[in-house]
Amino acid sequence: MKRENITSNVVIENILSRSAAKYYDRNATLSDDEIRNLVQIGTSAPTSFHMQNWRFIAVRTAEAKARLSPIAWSQPAITDAAVTFIIVGQLADSSVIPDRLAPLVKAGVMPAEMVPEWEIPARNLYMAYPQRRRDEAVRTATFGAAAMIYAARSLGLGSTPMIGFDAEAVQREFGLRENEVPVLLLSVGAERPGNWAQKPRRPVDEVLDLV
Repeated sequence: MKRENITSNVVIENILSRSAAKYYDRNATLSDDEIRNLVQIGTSAPTSFHMQNWRFIAVRTAEAKARLSPIAWSQPAITDAAVTFIIVGQLADSSVIPDRLAPLVKAGVMPAEMVPEWEIPARNLYMAYPQRRRDEAVRTATFGAAAMIYAARSLGLGSTPMIGFDAEAVQREFGLRENEVPVLLLSVGAERPGNWAQKPRRPVDEVLDLV
């Protein structure tokens, strides 16, 4: 299907028109409820074994922005955008699975006897492998951030994902736990004129193998 034939779908149009924002309206804010809504959308993203191993720190006050900015290369989006989320992944931990699946069991979606069928393979997959546990933290956080990026676009907001920050300093300054990884920063807010359209991508034939 050619690109011009799929842009009539509003979801796809949001994806194809998204671009990392450089310029934000510094006077525009997001309410706490609007921030909560974005995070709720982020938590609809997939996670391995339904672990939901993520946390979102919404840096929205002038004081909090002043704490984050110098340990994030003083990137303008941090002070200019309404909010910058510290997207946190938590090391995969199979012990949380019974609690995370309990609402499914209570709702009748999953039979209780199926819970060990998820917990045991997750334990075997992750718990003896530190790199896998960390990889899953990064995957989970990235899925959540991506959902928020496209949700923001659909709401008429700009967003800027950033990996330019001192991870250890962010961990200390914002009280991350030992099992938490600051995966990326995501600024969100109302844009002002001057931002670029989405940059052209490599042709699909260069990146796709049909086998």
